[in-house]
Amino acid sequence: MKRIETSKSIARDEQLFPEQIIEKIGIIYSCFYYLCFKKGRMMTLSEIGNTPVDFAVLRSIFPDHKSVHNKISELEKSGTLIRLKKGMYVVSPKESGILLSVELIANHLYGPSYVSMQSALRYYGLIPESVYTLHSMTTKHSRVFKNSLGKFEYTQCPKAYFPIGIRHETKDDTAFLIASPEKALCDLILHTPNLNLRFQKNILTYLEEYLRFDMEAFYRMDSRIFEQCTQMDKKKAAIMNIVKIIK
Repeated sequence: MKRIETSKSIARDEQLFPEQIIEKIGIIYSCFYYLCFKKGRMMTLSEIGNTPVDFAVLRSIFPDHKSVHNKISELEKSGTLIRLKKGMYVVSPKESGILLSVELIANHLYGPSYVSMQSALRYYGLIPESVYTLHSMTTKHSRVFKNSLGKFEYTQCPKAYFPIGIRHETKDDTAFLIASPEKALCDLILHTPNLNLRFQKNILTYLEEYLRFDMEAFYRMDSRIFEQCTQMDKKKAAIMNIVKIIK
């Protein structure tokens, strides 16, 4: 059975609104659950691949077990399953043969969400420092999750702002939602407390000295995405100054 690339289906259409993303997630999970029973046989753990799954999917794989909870606990102890949070798991690469994607996991762990800020900038190679917390934006309340794979941090943003500059990215045959470089930088500036970048000189110093940003790539950025992000009003002067620098 071909592995299901859940995020690819979610992100096929550009500029989705949060409500549409939520609807698509629901449809995809319904289809995923249905495939567990396709052609009269159950899906195996290895066929799930690196897509996070909930308790309902795991229960469908082990219908003959009196206590699915005990079975899941056994699989956790043996290292076959990795617990992401209560009721959500991912199959170990040793079992599936597929590398885990922290970006895909972040999309599923708490959503609707997309990878952003330092995590997205590092993904694109725009900043040199390693990032040990996976940063994401969400329309829900801000949350932090910790599991054996690391720390996943989610920052709340307005629904109207959420869909701007979201990109469908594929890495190692795994698809997920991530901010464009422009949106990731906006998210970082807008949601970093006590960061005052009212003047162009401040912005350049922040990029060059603090972030050690790839400035050649910065000057090639799409000013239109920054302009769309000014609808937030928050730190509008800083974002407009970025537009002026690029142009």
